[in-house]
Amino acid sequence: MDASSDKPHILVVDDDTRLRELLKSFLSRNDFRVSTAANTAEARQQISSFDFDLIVLDVMMPGETGLEFAAELRRTDDVPILMLTAMVETKDRIAGLEKGVDDYLGKPFEPRELLLRIQSVLRRGRNATVVGPQELPQQVAFGPMLFDLELGELTHKGKRVALTDAEIALMRAFTGRIGEVLSRETLCRTVGANVNERAIDVQVTRLRRKIEPDPSFPRYLRTVRGQGYRLVDA
Repeated sequence: MDASSDKPHILVVDDDTRLRELLKSFLSRNDFRVSTAANTAEARQQISSFDFDLIVLDVMMPGETGLEFAAELRRTDDVPILMLTAMVETKDRIAGLEKGVDDYLGKPFEPRELLLRIQSVLRRGRNATVVGPQELPQQVAFGPMLFDLELGELTHKGKRVALTDAEIALMRAFTGRIGEVLSRETLCRTVGANVNERAIDVQVTRLRRKIEPDPSFPRYLRTVRGQGYRLVDA
């Protein structure tokens, strides 16, 4: 068996040929398998052929943007996405989070920081920390939903619901202490990657769209004014 098959497989999507090749070379030297795509059409071809552990995605590309691609991809795939962008305003980062992006890195960037962020996103996916007691049920049900804490999988009446890494971390936190109020500060530490409280609100809004019959009137994931959020099973 090829030893390289055990390495995390990353897809780099960027229309800048020089940057794309530099990233491929750098990440390959740091023990990753790397495939590349010059645009979202090529990215779709790659995704149809390979299972990737993470996508490094540029925002500004001719034709379909990285944000548009991320939004469409999130409908069917929960592969982690790290966005590269020259747009570093808070509103731009929030727009990315709303599309399902797991982390951001502004251009220009230090390759070492990119490496650390990639490692962090992959580590969260494998070992997301559950907030609460050590002995927890493996599965927690609320309404028609069932969440497997160990696998990080959410199902609705037996059908799998795609979640981002950040959403999995939140679900592990909420189901680990179901019925308890979790502050935004606690949830920030759970999700990590320099997430602020405003970003937590965005993530909760996105999560409600996936678990609530009517996200405008949350039944399960409730806001506790001035304190935070809690998940209930009623």
